[in-house]
Amino acid sequence: MRKILIGLGIVVVLLLAAVVAAPFLFKDKLRALADKQIAQRVRAKVQYDPNGIDVSVLHSFPDLTLDIKNLRVIGLDSFSRDTLAYLPNLRVGLDIMTVIKGQEIKINTVELDRPDISLRVLKSGRTNWDVMISDSAAAAKGQDTSQVRLAIKGWQVNDGHLRYEDLTLPFRMEARQVNHTGSGDFASNVFDMTSKTTAGGLDMAYGGVAYVTNKKLDADVAMQMDLNKSLYTFKENQVKLNDFPFSFAGAIGLPNATDITYDVTFKALQTDFKNILSLVPGVFNAQFKDVAASGQVAFDGYYKGTQNALRMPGYGVNLTVTNGRFKYPSLPQEAKNINVKMVVDNPSGFTNNVKVNISQFHLDLGPNPVDGNVAIDGLEPMKVDGRVKANVNLAEALKVYPVPGLSMRGQFFVDATGKGTYSKTQMPVVNAAIKMTNGYVKSDKFPAPIEDINLSGTVVNKTGQVNDTYVNLPQFHMMLEGEALDGRLAAHNINSPVFDANVKGTVDLTKITKIFPLEGMTVTGRVSGNIAAAGNMADVDAGRYQNVKASGTVQAKNVTYRSKDLPQGVNISSASGTFNNNQIAIQSLNGTAGTSDFAANGTVSNYLGYLFTPGQALKGTMNVTSRNFNVNEFMVDPVSEKSTATGKGAPAKADGVVPIPKFFDLVLNSKVDNVTYDNLKLSNASGTVTVKNEVATLKDLTFNTLGATFGTTGSYNTQDLAHPKFDLGLNIKNLDFQKAFASFNSVKALVPLAAAVQGVFNTNFSVNGEMGQDMLPKLTSLSGKGLFDIVKANVLQSPVLSQIASLTTLPELKNLSIVNKIVDAQIVDGKLVVKPFDLNVGDVKMTLGGTNSLAGLLTYVAAINAPTGKLGNAVSSKLTQLTGVSNIQGTDRVTLGLNIGGTMTSPTVKLTSGSLKDQGKAIVTNVVKTKLTDALLGLATKNRAKTDSTQKATATAQQTSQEQLNLEVQKRKLEAEAKAKQAIGAGLNSLFGGRKKAAAPAPAVAPAAADTTKK
Repeated sequence: MRKILIGLGIVVVLLLAAVVAAPFLFKDKLRALADKQIAQRVRAKVQYDPNGIDVSVLHSFPDLTLDIKNLRVIGLDSFSRDTLAYLPNLRVGLDIMTVIKGQEIKINTVELDRPDISLRVLKSGRTNWDVMISDSAAAAKGQDTSQVRLAIKGWQVNDGHLRYEDLTLPFRMEARQVNHTGSGDFASNVFDMTSKTTAGGLDMAYGGVAYVTNKKLDADVAMQMDLNKSLYTFKENQVKLNDFPFSFAGAIGLPNATDITYDVTFKALQTDFKNILSLVPGVFNAQFKDVAASGQVAFDGYYKGTQNALRMPGYGVNLTVTNGRFKYPSLPQEAKNINVKMVVDNPSGFTNNVKVNISQFHLDLGPNPVDGNVAIDGLEPMKVDGRVKANVNLAEALKVYPVPGLSMRGQFFVDATGKGTYSKTQMPVVNAAIKMTNGYVKSDKFPAPIEDINLSGTVVNKTGQVNDTYVNLPQFHMMLEGEALDGRLAAHNINSPVFDANVKGTVDLTKITKIFPLEGMTVTGRVSGNIAAAGNMADVDAGRYQNVKASGTVQAKNVTYRSKDLPQGVNISSASGTFNNNQIAIQSLNGTAGTSDFAANGTVSNYLGYLFTPGQALKGTMNVTSRNFNVNEFMVDPVSEKSTATGKGAPAKADGVVPIPKFFDLVLNSKVDNVTYDNLKLSNASGTVTVKNEVATLKDLTFNTLGATFGTTGSYNTQDLAHPKFDLGLNIKNLDFQKAFASFNSVKALVPLAAAVQGVFNTNFSVNGEMGQDMLPKLTSLSGKGLFDIVKANVLQSPVLSQIASLTTLPELKNLSIVNKIVDAQIVDGKLVVKPFDLNVGDVKMTLGGTNSLAGLLTYVAAINAPTGKLGNAVSSKLTQLTGVSNIQGTDRVTLGLNIGGTMTSPTVKLTSGSLKDQGKAIVTNVVKTKLTDALLGLATKNRAKTDSTQKATATAQQTSQEQLNLEVQKRKLEAEAKAKQAIGAGLNSLFGGRKKAAAPAPAVAPAAADTTKK
């Protein structure tokens, strides 16, 4: 016993020692290994806090647990704004002996707490999870691929959130409150893997249609894993969606790098109608367990074939509901006689070959019958043959099916048939009628009921030709809190509609949008009007507005609009206008946009073309005034094209770019008292802005800021929002050097000398380039030229001048005073080129010119002509060497050539030449001309490289497009072949009386359901 206690004590001591020592012994080693593996094996940005890594032996004893907090994986290129995974807590169980030995480290377990994972497939087929570099690719780079090995035996996900979006299908899936556990020996080649998964909420949508909404999932799956053959076979499994259980059988294989093979069948495990009823939206609630239901269900299907770039597996589904009924205990009536027969079959897998046959659909909502049937063959084109007929008392319907907080009354009738082909040029022969009498709708979520709803209408097409479709809504009437809205509509000739419509009444936007919510938008206010329009869209498209009868008046009060793209919101306090065929005359428009106020009047034309014909521009001339306007609030991110404003006031500085609307052709005569732009305050802004084709053209725009007067003419172009361009002519009067240096980054970078200058200047300068996301010029893109008129300036405490004065022993050059001096300058390839200009300081003449770069590097030359007697002995001695004149002091004047390099704060000044002639201008001019030529050549080389890059990118895109086209052609060919084989097989089967498959193709014409609406 004593030995046992001693042994146990030793174990406890060792364990405690391991708990204490593990973080110190292995933490740095494992962190270094993780960093190395991420750098070498992951094509993504991986972010985590090194201090958030911990190591212990308690959580997964005897394994060593590596715990990483708040790890985030962000994609690259097309996915640079997508977070692939956010892992608040990642635990990895490592084989402790492999860690101690320092050899290949085995990962035995993985646990994720509250992971948020988003998987995406682009239309091009690119996936955001393709971030791991394969062993072969890593080995080809000479990287060690043997440091980490997956030997996983178990894994766990706690309270996860998973999103999957495949734009190639298109398919979307989202699972919330996901809990998942799995086990299997991945160190073996053949083993059984078992897993259990639950989800508190599951959504699935295909082609924009939601098929599964907020359902609960419970799945137990066992699979045989054959890693040698890459074959995964379903064993015992059960999946439960809400109360509907089903199971899978068959296998999934990965025979090669491009194909996935499926041979899977599925079926319902129970046949009670109540189980499938739980999938109906809104049914799965607290009352559902007490619902009385009966009837039988048969459900089965298959998924079989190969998935690759050309093919998708075939699939089929059979669903039959026989004599279904259900009744809620709290409601007086039941839904009964529910009979459904549905077959979906597509053995080829090509979407366009699908056949859907709902040969029977019937139910009685209390005493109100609903009947329908439809047969669909293909999608493009789609052959359809179907009918729906219902005559429902809405109050009676609510006695069958509970909709909390909703009251309805009125009689709703619909009778519609359609038979024929639907395509871009054809549509089925249609005869549809709809009618509502004395309708009433009230919800707890609505501010008021919609009452007295009366409408009737028909849609008729007798020939199957698209343009022979006639829509007639002769009457529409409703009341919302005592305010009537009436209208009518008649239209035909869908490709170029002929229409006759009018609407009269008042609309309370606040109430209407609560009844019919607008996703991502908030609209309030009241709009009243009397609007009539009749004509032909062909005349609208051709601009023959005189042939269109349109007239009316519109008034708006306290209308507000707010959205994700416009979070600061727009408020129209009042507006009134009249319109006819040609134009809208806006008598008055007053409102605010964020913190900015505005008032406007004027005329707008081509509004019919703008509203109804894609690509046509809204034209007009408007007079706009404002007391205070904040440009910063209207900036958008150039990549996402979303607003950067927060909606809680203006950003302090510019963030994003200001977009110019695409389909506007407007002339805006503007006058604004105060403008906020970035960190500048502008006043008395006025001028004309023409907006057309995403370009704003400025004419005679003037404003005051920084105590100076600014005038500009030019353009701002956002046709490429990621790279907006500008081309402006600037005329600036009396701008202070110090204010310019403090306020404009371009001055700081290109004219660093301004930091040491006191005074004012004028300029007449033209400049073009690209705007950055902060709505400030990208300095590397600038080009321009013009004149700087230095009215008065004092250059004080300049390190450059101090060195020049020291080197030349001319102290008067240490500080300069400049009056009425014009300097000619040019911006080339982001460099400022200053052409030679002269200065006189007493009896000393100076000529200066050169360039400085955005990095602040100076490349200037100066020629100083001074009396020889003012020069010190050292300078005279140096000049003797440079000129070869032994008695330099015996000359009257001499010219010194200087090279100025370095930076403004750390300059270098060297004496490079000397001459007895006054040829300083020529010396400087020649050097500056060489610098300008070099800069122009550099710009030409850069532009040529950019053109080559663009051409290469275009060629690559064209090649990709051609490859996708070839792939689509192959798909279409295989699809047609499969459809032909399917048709031949069906014909032979019919001819020789062969038995049908489990999921039979839909018949060409569905049998008509019995007309029970006459009850």
